[in-house]
Amino acid sequence: MASSTENGSDHEGEIRLWREDDWWIARDVGTGVTTQGVSRSEALENLDEAVALHRGEIGREPTDEELRELGIDPEENATGDTKPPDVLE
Repeated sequence: MASSTENGSDHEGEIRLWREDDWWIARDVGTGVTTQGVSRSEALENLDEAVALHRGEIGREPTDEELRELGIDPEENATGDTKPPDVLE
């Protein structure tokens, strides 16, 4: 497994990269975001995108219309005050 640190504090900028079977796994240690790819470069590209999504730098919430086009009723799919499962935090 390879790793690299950018600032050396609180794991900010630290990335771990390793191979499991046919996949390369990349993890941003500071955020806990993990991705995979069939090549090292693909795993790292996926990680860059996933971290940007995690930080809110790219992406957006789908509109109600987009959800309906996918067969999802926004009124019946809201968490409200319910805490999401741990895996979604």
